[in-house]
Amino acid sequence: MTLQFDDLLSRSRTQCREDAIKAGLRPGNADDAWVELHRHGCRQEESERPIIRTEEEGDTVKFALRMHDGHETESVILPMQGSTGKKRITLCLSSQVGCALGCAFCETATMGLIRNLEVAEILTQWHVAKHTLKQDITNIVFMGMGEPMQNLDAVLQAIEVLGDRSGAEIAPSRISVSTAGRVKGIDRYREFMNRDGWRQVRLAVSVNAPNEEIRKELMPITRAESMESVRNAMQRWLDDGGQKILVEYVLIPGMNDHPDHPQQLADWIQDMNCRVNVIPYNPRRDSPWPAPTEESIDLFIADLLSAGCQVNRRRTMGRDVMAACGQLGNPEIKRRVPLRIPR
Repeated sequence: MTLQFDDLLSRSRTQCREDAIKAGLRPGNADDAWVELHRHGCRQEESERPIIRTEEEGDTVKFALRMHDGHETESVILPMQGSTGKKRITLCLSSQVGCALGCAFCETATMGLIRNLEVAEILTQWHVAKHTLKQDITNIVFMGMGEPMQNLDAVLQAIEVLGDRSGAEIAPSRISVSTAGRVKGIDRYREFMNRDGWRQVRLAVSVNAPNEEIRKELMPITRAESMESVRNAMQRWLDDGGQKILVEYVLIPGMNDHPDHPQQLADWIQDMNCRVNVIPYNPRRDSPWPAPTEESIDLFIADLLSAGCQVNRRRTMGRDVMAACGQLGNPEIKRRVPLRIPR
């Protein structure tokens, strides 16, 4: 008996050692095979999920992988210059094929949920970016296709593997999980954060609205998870010692960019340790809205700052190749079942 490619890929080095011992194999051999795979990219030929296409815009690279059942998932490599001038390369990972949450501004939502990705399928995205595309990945964000909190067992296992110092060696402070507001998921992620060695992992919450009424229009999940319940979960994260939360706000012309909205958002955040990440809307296919103008973006950010918020602006990268925030998804797959928001 030997450890298979997906076993080595989807389990930490310690877990593989334990598997080897249970199977009557030498744990040292499992160690060697695991390090060779993660550090040096060996056994790539055993992966059954080849790259089926890549698209580039400047330094941004979007790539699609075909899964064993023929479905596809998309990932994006985002080179960025940090505030200190140091270059970092962020990999945006998908956790599902499609998504069930139906956010009105998101291309992935038009697919509906096809299925969750397995741990090996999540980590294959990193493996391909690192060892096939030869990118020195420094940061991981679970902000690709899907709602990570609805596949949290696989996401947390993937994080454990990515953080292994003998493998990908991604520091916990450079790993972020984004959610549209799954309260139970935030609480489970908080429990994971409280484990030894994981206190620095990051949480991002996609809020995208200054009040409940507008959020219900944009994000059907609000019918099941109120803004108050989401805020309470965020507060529990902070009260337990979690790192500063990134509040994601996709700025959509005529929907959530009224002059009153920055103050409303600031009132909702109140004294929470958060930073608002303003994301200029990237139109999905057949979008009812255009991208916001530079003038409207600058004005909205200025009003948030005046209201006392900490603010970043998300740099728009990959919009022309449908690789920017909210644009991932296969246009040939249509929603197959009526939208249902799980409670």
